[in-house]
Amino acid sequence: METASPISVPGAPVIPGLSFRRFRGEADYPVMVAILDACNAADRLDFVNTVDEIAWVFAHLANCDPVRDMVFAEVDGETVAFSRVWWTEEDSGERLYKSLGFVRPDFRRRGLGKAMLRYNERRLRGIARGHPEEHPKIFRVWATDTEDGAQALFAGTGYQPVRHMIMMTRPITQPLPDAPMPAGLEVRPAEAGHVRAIWEAMWEARRDHWGYVEPTEQDYERWTRGRLFEPALWKVAWEGEQVAGMVLNRLDREQNKEHRRQRGYTQDIFVRRPWRRRGLARSLLVQSIRMFREMGMEETALGVDTQNPSGALRLYQGVGYRKIQRHTFFNKGME
Repeated sequence: METASPISVPGAPVIPGLSFRRFRGEADYPVMVAILDACNAADRLDFVNTVDEIAWVFAHLANCDPVRDMVFAEVDGETVAFSRVWWTEEDSGERLYKSLGFVRPDFRRRGLGKAMLRYNERRLRGIARGHPEEHPKIFRVWATDTEDGAQALFAGTGYQPVRHMIMMTRPITQPLPDAPMPAGLEVRPAEAGHVRAIWEAMWEARRDHWGYVEPTEQDYERWTRGRLFEPALWKVAWEGEQVAGMVLNRLDREQNKEHRRQRGYTQDIFVRRPWRRRGLARSLLVQSIRMFREMGMEETALGVDTQNPSGALRLYQGVGYRKIQRHTFFNKGME
């Protein structure tokens, strides 16, 4: 692994002792966790960061060589920031060149994040030169509404908001609407032999969603090995041997412990086209909330694309969910 040579970052701010380096493998995982935890605390985010979680992510990277596609900033030998780039090709034919970066709060507002973003863009342009010219090439970044510094950075470097996702929560004690299952459908426990069929039905239902990318076998492996993969919590509706719809519920016990709360995620709500407009998503969602209530949860949560074409936002509002956070995606054309 070629990690010894330092990196030159043009436009870097004048900070005594500042230097840049490459990824050093697993030895960097604890360093990354420490920076992520500091950023989450400053930005009022509730993500859980562990060495195991980062190892899981890096074991399943696609279109990313961390040795070449990451940069770490150090001050007097102490790591204070890092970033990573990669690219994806959407079903629409667009190629998105993505950049992700984190600067420790005590080193923000000095121009470090901007210099690293510019460095990332140059790296991505180099990657894009090897891709077909006929495909649209777009830089993509994102931030939540509590990440004020990131929002300002993106606005100041030419990025434009293109889509909003919101996180919503619902108190578990709020009365539930009546939501019977459509005739001919039943919910069955998710067994090991059902997982592949559920996966395929989920991605079929996702085809008309924004940002759809055809999944790979690596995606399936990553999904089934994820920290929050727990089929016992799922509500999956069947008609005969066909999966009609699902809510792939999750329970993040580590996050609940860290934030001293009891929250269940009624996430990944999908209904296949032949079974839409029959109240199935509403019924599965209500059943999921009841399950979490019986488990002693205090609230449920989910995320939704505000422009979802199936009317998901209206459905969730009708069941009592309310917005608590907004997540924005930003694009910039590649010159």
